[in-house]
Amino acid sequence: MTDLSADIALSGKRAIGRAVYQNRALSKAGLSERLFALLFSGLVYPQIWEDPDVDMAAMELDETHRIVTIASGGCNILAYLTRQPARIDAVDLNTAHVALNRLKLTAFSALPSHADLLRFFGISGNRSNAEAYRRFIAPKLDTQSRRYWEKRAPLGRARIEAFNGNFYRKGLLGFFIATSHAVARFYGVNPADIMKSRTLREQRIFFDEQLRPLFNRRLVRWATSRKASLFGLGIPPAQYDSLITAGNGTMADVLSSRLEKLACHFPLKENYFAWQAFARHYPTQNEATLPAYLERRNFETIRAAATNVSVHHANLMDVLGNKPAQSVDRYVLLDAQDWMNDDQLNALWNEITRTAAPGARVIFRTAAAPSLLPGRVNSHVLNQWRYEKIRSRELSANDRSAIYGGFHLYVKAA
Repeated sequence: MTDLSADIALSGKRAIGRAVYQNRALSKAGLSERLFALLFSGLVYPQIWEDPDVDMAAMELDETHRIVTIASGGCNILAYLTRQPARIDAVDLNTAHVALNRLKLTAFSALPSHADLLRFFGISGNRSNAEAYRRFIAPKLDTQSRRYWEKRAPLGRARIEAFNGNFYRKGLLGFFIATSHAVARFYGVNPADIMKSRTLREQRIFFDEQLRPLFNRRLVRWATSRKASLFGLGIPPAQYDSLITAGNGTMADVLSSRLEKLACHFPLKENYFAWQAFARHYPTQNEATLPAYLERRNFETIRAAATNVSVHHANLMDVLGNKPAQSVDRYVLLDAQDWMNDDQLNALWNEITRTAAPGARVIFRTAAAPSLLPGRVNSHVLNQWRYEKIRSRELSANDRSAIYGGFHLYVKAA
């Protein structure tokens, strides 16, 4: 890593720390926050774990809209491009996520065909992918992202080599899913066997008979009672505290209910999140639905619109602070507000309200079911927004990723 890239990585780590730290460094809570920040500074999400179909339904996107969104794994941004919005500003503090987003966007313009894109991002075990990167993508990729992907990992291989295997088994999320499978197999259950189900009823039977009992195991209940156990889902200590309020006081029961939704509420043919959780890969084009950006019908549309995206290695507040008044139509906050204290929430919503165009929409997710804004964000600011309570509940029920307690839609009042 060059001095420049080292400086950028260090600044990213510091920014993540500022977003996470809420307690003294030597306190138990402070140590937990610092461990999470350390882990979160590397690759966390090889793919997003929010359903972009729900996002687009909530935002009602068209070609005039200007979007500010947290980037994460980038699948959401590419999905939004199927609606050809005027501009997307994608923001992330995580160096790996910024490099991944820029890699995906560049791949659309650089790879020769949809088949090449699908081999690179949708099908596991293509040993020619690193060569495709070097031949087609690298010459068009920005210098900083090239440094990231071409840097040697601890085992001596360049990071881009991960795409020769199953990239979606990488990062904290990949490690979390792998560990969950290992624990299940320890108790004689193979989660991948749910993929043999052909109906929702068969999916329900498998969950009730095989997966649900795992959450009553003493080891599972003990492990999930530790905040660090969910760091692999990208859940910081503050969000853990919010998430546990969604159940009856035990994290094992909360996770069981969320896994039930993932396993039982949607046909497997329609839920690629379930494929990644249980089969640990995407389906083929003929087996089930793929992420929108991997569907053949969307390739040319996304390729043409990819130049409308700017990826910022920055804090969301800094990006909004540089925007003129009434210059943003849609905001995608993912679950970032679960990390925030009241001062941070108020500062964010002041900037959102200042930059929001008439009729602007804000969408976000929360670990628990209710919106976290009432009683925390200044009423003078919040009263300028209309909470779409019924629509939010409908969209939350339709979210195939299933991990969140609530999906929320706010619309700028006239």
